[in-house]
Amino acid sequence: MPSVLGIDNGLTVTKAVLFDQDGRQLSVARRRVPQLMPRPRQVERDMAGLWQATAEAIREAITLSGRPASDIVAVAATAHGDGLYLLDREKRPLGPGILSLDSRAGNLVDRWQAEGMFGDLCRLSGQTPHASAPSAILAWIKENDPERFARIGHILACKDWLRFCLTGVVGTDRTEASTSFTDVHTQNYSAEILAAYGLEKLIDALPGIFHSAEIAGTVTEEAASLTGLVAGTPVAAGLHDVTASALGIGGHDRDVAAIVAGTYSINEVVSSVPKTDERWFCRNAIEPGLWNNMSISPASAANYDWFLDTLCQADQKLAADAGQSIHGILAADIDAALERRSTILFHPYLFGSPHSNQSSASFIGLHGWHDRADMLKAVLEGIVFNHRHHVEALRDGFSIREVRLTGGASRNPAFAQLFADALNAPVSVTGVDEAAAFGAALCAGSAVGLFRLDQARQLADQTPPRVFKPDSQRVAVLDDRFATFNRIVDALKPAWPHIEQLGHQDEA
Repeated sequence: MPSVLGIDNGLTVTKAVLFDQDGRQLSVARRRVPQLMPRPRQVERDMAGLWQATAEAIREAITLSGRPASDIVAVAATAHGDGLYLLDREKRPLGPGILSLDSRAGNLVDRWQAEGMFGDLCRLSGQTPHASAPSAILAWIKENDPERFARIGHILACKDWLRFCLTGVVGTDRTEASTSFTDVHTQNYSAEILAAYGLEKLIDALPGIFHSAEIAGTVTEEAASLTGLVAGTPVAAGLHDVTASALGIGGHDRDVAAIVAGTYSINEVVSSVPKTDERWFCRNAIEPGLWNNMSISPASAANYDWFLDTLCQADQKLAADAGQSIHGILAADIDAALERRSTILFHPYLFGSPHSNQSSASFIGLHGWHDRADMLKAVLEGIVFNHRHHVEALRDGFSIREVRLTGGASRNPAFAQLFADALNAPVSVTGVDEAAAFGAALCAGSAVGLFRLDQARQLADQTPPRVFKPDSQRVAVLDDRFATFNRIVDALKPAWPHIEQLGHQDEA
């Protein structure tokens, strides 16, 4: 029986997931991939180690499926977008891969903004640069590591590196190609944009562009021996994980807001015309003539994970020892906290924000009578408010008739209901567990005729989505709290640089 393999590499975990010909999940295997932080603001990973971990996950997923590798008719990968994975001219890794949490280029981006570059760049490319954009990181390397810059042979994204390891073919897809250097109107590479960043010498290092569901190569003998795949198995180009997640939940469509509550706050809607605004990225959708408009920031569920890791360590150990989920143990306390009024507001900017490279997180309105559940409620609410900030920007530019939500935290009904109330819109949560991997698998299957991409919604909804409808009383309360949340942000903006300077003084 035919099956397809979707590979999904995030910022800490790489996954291999097998699906059958009806889109049902057969098996999943995971491996953690260590992050390297050699200096403040630099977040990297070993490229060879990433491939080794992914190969191990693939082999385990095949074993767990109980099916022979010969049943796998196609493979595709997705992975974190932005960041940078460089090869030299001999196609060897040129230093470690750089993750999208990296912010070494933050001061350079601030300089570009002060110089008035943002407006022109947004009109040309559909987006403004940010600290982890390939454009910013490459310009930083040019200024700070000219020897490495001179050796650049090929500029890849994370999933492109994994596909290269599988096939030996250098390339990218339409969605990933548009992270920095494509003209927003032609949807192809632009020498003018490269020149605007001072990167014109890299034009030949940009990878060729495939359709996401186009066969880009086949599994090599070497990759087969490491992964357990059959040599010669077709490998599709794959796609950026933001787009893959939307596709995997049936949300990569016009007038649908697809929300991913993960490490990043991802909020996206597809349009048939390009609309540019500095509040969102107007990037290539999967199909030519469509654009994926993404309003994002590194300020979502990673804040919840930080809270658990920092303030709930004892509970996490108890849960692990009992074979229980920490989320389940805390659920009753969270539900109770959500039912009571609180003065606490949390700004979820532990790892970044939509506002400034110098922003930081904060609890406001904390009193001695509050407990941990009240604080955790504020964290969840702050995450949702940050998503609302992005969704409201998209509503200014696009019609949104439906909201679809994914991400690990979306499985918590209280969290999904919070989204519905804060956005004042019905929110659908599909039964797809591994949305990004499923999006990749859809591309793989489409490349060999097993699926069609326009079946994504039908396949995602085999188990009817759970729909959360807004509660009018909670909507009014959250509107008031969101207004206060934003007033505090505006008040803190002038203070953030001074707060950051306190840390520099300590280092001195």
